Amino acid sequence: MPQDPTERRVTVTGPPRRTRRASGYYRPRTEIDEQTTLGHTYVRSLMRSQLRAGLAVFAVLGLLVAPLPLLFAAMPGARRLEWAVLGFGLYAPLVLLARWYVRRAERNERDFVRLVEDR
Repeated sequence: MPQDPTERRVTVTGPPRRTRRASGYYRPRTEIDEQTTLGHTYVRSLMRSQLRAGLAVFAVLGLLVAPLPLLFAAMPGARRLEWAVLGFGLYAPLVLLARWYVRRAERNERDFVRLVEDR
């Protein structure tokens, strides 16, 4: 199909795109400082993630420590085993659990800061 010589190619242009945000842009930090609904939602999301981590640690701790009285009641003559478990056996899992919690809480805070500072 031959082209009509009167038809010309049209270039569509628009306003130039800005690489920086407009001055009227509200950053999440501003939303938090002004205590808007969106800022409240940001803070609640951080609090929820911290609560989830804390409840997970509490559940694991409960599963680790709660059966010990039943175990000790089942073996009344094993006093040395009780002291060994309470004195040495619990420290390694508690330290690992605490370490996991601190790393998780710091990661939650780091993610929140990254969200708020818009990086």
